[in-house]
Amino acid sequence: MKPVPADPASPSSHAFSGVAGVDARASGVGGEMPGRRARSTRLRRDQDQLLHQEADQQASILNALPAHIALLDAQGFIVSVNEAWRQFAGANLLQGPSLGPGLNYLAVCERAQGDDAALAHQAGAGIRSVLAGAVSRFSLEYPCHSPTQQRWFLMTVNALTDQSPHGAVVMHLNISESKQAKQALQASEERFKTMFVQAPLGIALIDSLTGCLCEVNTRFAWIVGRPLEEVATMDWLSITHPGDLATDLDNMARLNAGHIDGFQMEKRYIRPDASVVWVDMTVSKLKDDNQSRARHLCMIQDITERKAAQRTITHLNRVYAVLSGINTLIVRVHDCDELFQQACRVAVEAGGFRMAMIAVVAPGTMKLDPVASAGKDEALLRAIKVILAAPETAPKTMSARALREKKVLVANDSQHDPQVVFGPNYVAAGVRAIAVLPLLVADEAVGVLALYASERGFFQEEELKLLTELASDIGFAMDHLDKQERLNYLAYYDALTGLANRTLFFERLAQYMRSAARGGHKLGLFLVDLERFKNLNDSLGRQVGDELLRQVAQWLTRNTAGDANLLARVGADHFAVVMPVIHADGNVVGLLEKWIEAFLKQPFRLNEGVFRISLKVGAALFPDDGTEADTLFKHAEAALKRAKASGERYLFYTQAMTEAGPAKLTLENQLRQALDNEEFVLYYQPKVNLVSGKMSSAEALIRWNDPRTGLVPPARFIPILEETGLIHEVGRWALRQAIKDYLRWRAAGLPVVRIAVNVSALQLRDRGFIAEVRQAIAIDEQAAAGLELEITESLIMENVQHSIASLHAIRDMGLSIAIDDFGTGFSSLSYLSKFPVNTLKIDRSFVIEMTQSPQGLALVSTIISLAHALQLKVVAEGVETEEQARLLRLLNCEEMQGYLYSKPVPGDAFEAQFLRATPAR
Repeated sequence: MKPVPADPASPSSHAFSGVAGVDARASGVGGEMPGRRARSTRLRRDQDQLLHQEADQQASILNALPAHIALLDAQGFIVSVNEAWRQFAGANLLQGPSLGPGLNYLAVCERAQGDDAALAHQAGAGIRSVLAGAVSRFSLEYPCHSPTQQRWFLMTVNALTDQSPHGAVVMHLNISESKQAKQALQASEERFKTMFVQAPLGIALIDSLTGCLCEVNTRFAWIVGRPLEEVATMDWLSITHPGDLATDLDNMARLNAGHIDGFQMEKRYIRPDASVVWVDMTVSKLKDDNQSRARHLCMIQDITERKAAQRTITHLNRVYAVLSGINTLIVRVHDCDELFQQACRVAVEAGGFRMAMIAVVAPGTMKLDPVASAGKDEALLRAIKVILAAPETAPKTMSARALREKKVLVANDSQHDPQVVFGPNYVAAGVRAIAVLPLLVADEAVGVLALYASERGFFQEEELKLLTELASDIGFAMDHLDKQERLNYLAYYDALTGLANRTLFFERLAQYMRSAARGGHKLGLFLVDLERFKNLNDSLGRQVGDELLRQVAQWLTRNTAGDANLLARVGADHFAVVMPVIHADGNVVGLLEKWIEAFLKQPFRLNEGVFRISLKVGAALFPDDGTEADTLFKHAEAALKRAKASGERYLFYTQAMTEAGPAKLTLENQLRQALDNEEFVLYYQPKVNLVSGKMSSAEALIRWNDPRTGLVPPARFIPILEETGLIHEVGRWALRQAIKDYLRWRAAGLPVVRIAVNVSALQLRDRGFIAEVRQAIAIDEQAAAGLELEITESLIMENVQHSIASLHAIRDMGLSIAIDDFGTGFSSLSYLSKFPVNTLKIDRSFVIEMTQSPQGLALVSTIISLAHALQLKVVAEGVETEEQARLLRLLNCEEMQGYLYSKPVPGDAFEAQFLRATPAR
C-alpha cells in the first residue's frame, strides 16, 4: 500500500492551497450608503487577505514536513496534499491528473488488489472509522519496499473535529531507519540469547545489591548441580563454599565500590548432594544504560577434574618427601626411639600431616603404647593416649584393629566414618582423614604408624601404596635395630617366611647327604618355582606377593611332615625341599605328582580374592646326580630351568642338561663372527595411533640372520650378547643403522616417523655411552629429531641418580626417551616425576591381564592416568586382539604396538608397506 499523491497540475501555487476556505464574493448589504458599502468592501478584502496569508503560512509549514500528508473530506476525497506526498508519488511514477485532489482515497484503499491488498483494506477500514467519528485516531505500520531498499512507513489518520461534516488528515511517515534499527537490535538480542543459552561456559547475570542470580544458562545450572528454575531463584552466597565466601565477598565489595572493573578467582560451589565442584570464575560489571539496578556478569568453567589431578600430584609429592626423608633417616639412626621420633617429625614437616604418632605393643600384651609423636595439638594426643589405655575403648580403635588384622586401615572422613572412635574430637582438632599402618617385623605386628590429615579424602590408592612401603621400611629398620639375637636369626632365616635361607639350607643339605651316605639310601632335592609370581606381585602389589610367599611357606611346612628344617626360601619365588630318605622301592615320581596335584588344588586367599598358583619343579637325586651339596643344588637348578623352558610341571636331572655349556660357548663365537660378517639386521615394528589407526612411530629390533640356520630368535642370542659384553658393539651398530635408515628415508622424501632403539643395561652403565650417542647423531642435524631411546624401567632403577643424569644428557641432545616395560620395575613410582622422559610403554603382561581380570584392567587404567597426570604419552605393547585395542582406546591410551597391526618386518618391507604406502606430509 502506497500513499496517493496530489495533482501537480493544480492551479494553486501551493500544494495545500485551500486548506482554509475563503469566500471571495463581493456581495454588499442592500440599502447601504455608498460610503459604508465601500468601507465594508475594504474590510472583507483585508479579511480575505489575512485568511490567504494564514493559509499560505499553514501550507508552507505542511510542505516543509518530511511526512507525506493529505487532507480528506468526510467522504474520503482528497482535498489537498503536501509537497512530500507529491514528490514521493512522482518518484514512484504514480502522478497523474486523476490522482490529485478530487480522488477518493478511501475508495482506492478498499478496491486495492495484489500483495498489499490486505494492508490497504485494513487502512481503508481505519480511515472509514475515523471519518465516521467512531475513533479519533488510527495508525498502521506497513512495508513499502522498492527494488533497491527495504522501506517501512507509519500511517496515521486523525479526525478534523473543527469541521462539520468531519474530514481527516492522513500522514505517511518513513520509519525505515528506526524499523531497521529495531530489527537489528532484536537480531542482536536473539544472537546474545542463543550464545547465552548454548555457551560452553556457565553464565549468570547477578544483581549487584542482592546477589540474586537473575538469569542463568543451562551450563551454569549443570555445573552447580541444580535445576535451571531453582537456580534462578537463588543467590550466589547460598551455593558458595564457606571457605571461599570471605574472598568472594571482598572482591564483590571492591567491584560494587568501583575500585575494580572485574575479578577472576578459583572457587568452590556446594551441590545439593553436598559434593564440591571447583570452578574458574570471572566476574565483570555490566554497563547500566537505564540507570536502574546494576548487574554483574559471572562466567564459570568447571575445573574439578583438573583440581583433582593437581591434588593427587600434590599429595603424592608430599608422601614422596616423607618416604625420602625417612629412608635417609633409617640409614643414620642408631636406636628405635630416635627412629620413631624423627619419623613422626618428618611426616609432619615434610608431609604436611596434622599429626603423626607411633605406638608399639607393650611386651607380653596386645596393648598399644604411644612412644613418639609430632604435631601441634598436644590435647588431641593426650586424649588418644587415654583411649588407648582404657580397656573398654582401646580394642575398638583403628590402631588396635590394624594391629590385629595386620592391614592398613583408612578413614577418609573422620567425622562420619563409623570405624572412627572419638570422631567429634578429631573434627574439632582439624583432623579430617586418618590412616593407620601396621609395623611388621617378620610378619609380626609390633606397632602402628598413625597419620592424621587435615584434608578429607587425603588417603587414596596411590598415597596408600607409598605409605604402606613407608611402614614396611620402618618395620625393616626396627628389625635392623633389634637385638643381636635377631640379627643372628636373620643371618640364617628368611624374614618374610621364617624358613631357612640359602646359607643355612646348604649346611643342612650337606648334613642330610652325609646321613644318607651313612644309611645307604637316596636323598631327593626339589627346587620349586612359583609360576607368574612376578605378574601377580606387579598387578596386586608387593604386600599381596609377600602374603602369597608366606602362605606357600606354611603349606610347604604342613605338607613335608610338618618339619620346616626340610625347607628353605632360596630366591624371590624359589623354594627348596629335601626328601631326606628315599628307599629303593620308593615311588618318588608318584609322590612328587601327588604333592604337585595337592598344591595346585590349594586355594590361597589374597586381597579378598581366592587364587590357585601353579609351579615348576626341578629334581636331583643323591648320590646319582651329585655327591656334594653345591653340585646337587646346581643340577636341580638345571632341571628346573629345563622344566620352565619345556612347559613340563617337573623334570628330573639328566646329564644332557649340563652339556649345554659348550654349546653356549660355540654360540658366543658365532655371534662374534656375525658382528664381523654384518649378519645382524634391523626389523621395524610400527606403533599405531589408537584414534586414527595410522602409524605414528616405529621400534627398531635387532635380528640375527645366521647364514647356516636362517633367522635366529632374539631370546636365543640377546642374553648371550649381554653376558659376553658384545651388546656394546651390537647396540652401537643398531643405533647407527637406525639413524642411517631414518636419514635415508627422509632424503627420499618419504613420510618418516620417529624410530625407537632399545638400550641395554650394560650400555647405560657404560661411562662412554652418552658420548657414543652424541657422536652417532652428529652426522646430521636432523638425526636427533628422528630418534627415541627405549630404556627398561628396572634398568633405570638400578642406579637412580646415574640414570637421571644420563637421561637429562640424552634429552639435552634433542632425543626422545621412553620407559620400556613400565610396571615391571621396583619402586620406580617415587622417582617417575624426576625422570626426563616423554613416553611410558605398558608391559605386554599387563595388556594380557587387562582382559582377564578387573584388577588387571584397573592397573592399566591407573598407569595411563598417572602418565597423563605427568603429561607423558602412553604406548601399549603386545596388543594382539581387537578387544585389547578397544579397551585401550576407551582408557585414552595414545598408541599401541603389536601383532594386531603388524609383526616386525625387515627395513625394505617396512619402507614398502608403511612409508611408501603413506602420502608424504
